[in-house]
Amino acid sequence: MPTTISSREFNHDTSRAKKAALSGPVFITDRGKPAHVLLCIEEYQRLTGSQPSIIDILAMPVEEEVEFEAPRATIKTRPVDLS
Repeated sequence: MPTTISSREFNHDTSRAKKAALSGPVFITDRGKPAHVLLCIEEYQRLTGSQPSIIDILAMPVEEEVEFEAPRATIKTRPVDLS
């Protein structure tokens, strides 16, 4: 369900607008006319069809540990004549 707040209300209580954006778009008005829309990132990504970048994914807080064991690297070498 959309929420509508004025620019003044948004400036004074940003956290309320952010909480409201979790349940739907927040329309921010200037002089009574809609001027901006605040969306949660998941809704924005759904609308734009964009995927988070690897930077975004790595920056996300980790809620559980992920076990990962990298495979042992094998480096092939060959003799070099340095004479």
